[in-house]
Amino acid sequence: MALNPKSDLVKKSLLFINGTPPEVLPQVTGYDLIGCTDGAFHYLKAKNFPLEELNFISGDFDSWEGLPEEEFAEKIIKTPNQDFTDFQKALQILQEKGAKSVDVFGGSGKEMDHFLGNLSAAFQFKDKMNIRFFDEFSEYFFAPKHLVMENVAGKMISLYPFPTAENITTKGLKWPLNNENLSQTGRIGTRNLAVEDLLEISFESGALLVFIGND
Repeated sequence: MALNPKSDLVKKSLLFINGTPPEVLPQVTGYDLIGCTDGAFHYLKAKNFPLEELNFISGDFDSWEGLPEEEFAEKIIKTPNQDFTDFQKALQILQEKGAKSVDVFGGSGKEMDHFLGNLSAAFQFKDKMNIRFFDEFSEYFFAPKHLVMENVAGKMISLYPFPTAENITTKGLKWPLNNENLSQTGRIGTRNLAVEDLLEISFESGALLVFIGND
């Protein structure tokens, strides 16, 4: 699929990065743009992902002994700048192609410094696109100032300030917050429980990561 930069056709994108590979690969239907970093290409190939569905493979290719097979050469976007991570550079590519949202697999696991770096990269782009991470344990993302979620009763919900979030109010949690503050160096809001199907979270300032535990 040929896409021009800033194309209005790109609404939802899928990105694989080089953390712990998902046990079950997601379906590719419904995505306008699909990409991976150079390291993630290896596990996609090993898991028999339909590689022809990839629109791009980006990175510095430091994990390659050579370029990919000739059939994938036209999909390669080299990003050798070592001042930025492969994830940051992949997000920049998606932004330039007009992506409004991105589902990310492989963002956690392996080295924890990479995981923290991935959260920092997502923070930098949180006002440009909707970024959601998926792994074996949970789905997580930076919340908008007012968030409504449905069908979450019984799920573990964690609220993690990044680094602070102020005047948080929740409805539908076992331990609610009522115009309260959270901080990385003080009180955090992990390991809560949704007790209603409809959950509402609002806050006035700062940044708030929301983790939704898998069943």
